[in-house]
Amino acid sequence: MSDQEKVTPVTEDEIEDIRVSLELDGRDVECEILTIYEAGGRDYIALMPLDEDGSENAEGEVYLYRYAEDSQGLPQIGMIESDEEYEIASDRFDEILDEQEFERIEV
Repeated sequence: MSDQEKVTPVTEDEIEDIRVSLELDGRDVECEILTIYEAGGRDYIALMPLDEDGSENAEGEVYLYRYAEDSQGLPQIGMIESDEEYEIASDRFDEILDEQEFERIEV
């Protein structure tokens, strides 16, 4: 994330219970927040769409969006504007997954 101090209206423990609802193709899709991270000087959010039971989707599909917080600390997501930007965000997310897997192996 950027060097600016961010105001977030939830605690670290509460973030695991937060769900994001997206309207995609005329239907609401509930997503779990996987992580918020920085790549290429911008912040991004990785969301996993949940199935109808509220469980992780079987395909392991993940949505990547730009992430920001307004002056009151409320989160905002936006579309990634180009293939190049998506590649930057996607590569960093893959690195994060690799780091988590490596940490899991070391334990």
